[in-house]
Amino acid sequence: MILTKSNRRETPRWQRELARAITDPAELLRELDLDLALLSPARAASAQFSLRVPRGFVARMRKGDPADPLLRQVLPLADELAPAPGFVADPVADRAAQVAPGVLHKYCGRALLIATGACAVHCRYCFRREYPYADNRAGSDEWRAALAYVTGDTSVREVILSGGDPLSLSDRRLGALLAALDRIPHLERVRIHSRQPIVLPERIDRNFLELLARTRLRAVLVVHANHPQEIDETVRAALERLARAGITLLNQSVLLRGVNDSAATLARLSEALFAARVLPYYLHLLDRVRGAAHYEVNESEASAIMAQLLARAPGYLVPRLVREQPGHLAKVPVGSVPVEVRRPLGFSPSEEVGIRV
Repeated sequence: MILTKSNRRETPRWQRELARAITDPAELLRELDLDLALLSPARAASAQFSLRVPRGFVARMRKGDPADPLLRQVLPLADELAPAPGFVADPVADRAAQVAPGVLHKYCGRALLIATGACAVHCRYCFRREYPYADNRAGSDEWRAALAYVTGDTSVREVILSGGDPLSLSDRRLGALLAALDRIPHLERVRIHSRQPIVLPERIDRNFLELLARTRLRAVLVVHANHPQEIDETVRAALERLARAGITLLNQSVLLRGVNDSAATLARLSEALFAARVLPYYLHLLDRVRGAAHYEVNESEASAIMAQLLARAPGYLVPRLVREQPGHLAKVPVGSVPVEVRRPLGFSPSEEVGIRV
């Protein structure tokens, strides 16, 4: 779309910022004064999984530093093209959990809708980097089947909007989806998983807050920040707006080598989140998606980091270290007393059995 003086006034600022996102590796390297020797591998890797990063997020990166922890999350690298045993296209068995177009049902009481395949940022470790969105998302034409599934299963009390990033939807489309969910009588909560309050805080505007205010469902927003450098004044302001609107705010992170694999970094992240009224929720071990092996922190190292974090931070600022394992009824805790959460033979997600989170 070409912006003119007239339609520029009608286009929300967040959509204009999204349209300006950097998608060319050469531009990203120039913007950060980085060695152009990185360009050839970046182009090769981005041919497999494209680059996208908002300019506001790039502005938080240190110029001239190829090891900057924010840059490391988004810059395509040659490492992504190296084969790695055990790293696969669908590491959490999303496709096996699909019960209707765009609907994943793994856990008791909750169903997940793939609302869109679009994201504001393409994180290189994304476990859905090879997900076939075109065939499986619950887009506007497919919402009828998705909503019919949720309506028909009265055990579902919470719908999780995911993607992609559900906040990539326009206010009109997101509002229509929330209104449809609002009409399902047995639903109690809507949970939105989004990276946009962190990488594109302009998305948290008055129109979005009004959408959430109109639903009877209790709204929970799970944001995704991995490093304290991600939380600047614009992000804090966006999170404050959400908190003042009564939205429950949680954060989930991924433990990433070269990004946040130290107790000191994680402690600073938790402090920054809590100062912005967000409670640390989960710290995930890396989902072993193809192309992300260079980010992996092994379980024993992760457990040692968590032990150090427990010694540094109050308990309410320590996220739970977990991994997702296909066939289990909940996220599996790491480094604690093992709990049997494996799906029993013949289990249906709608059955009231198992462990809930």
